Amino acid sequence: MTRYVIHYTLDGQRRWDFAQLEQGTPEEALAALLAIHGQEHANSLKDIRVTRAL
Repeated sequence: MTRYVIHYTLDGQRRWDFAQLEQGTPEEALAALLAIHGQEHANSLKDIRVTRAL
């Protein structure tokens, strides 16, 4: 697993979080964000981008 930075918008606020992902796909990132923020925010997560952490 590799550490990635997930850039996203939640309720109009630009945010970022770190996550351990296998491939670094947006789908994987969405699953990680739902684990962090909960299913109730599924419709509020937008503009998801994934980059490798340094």
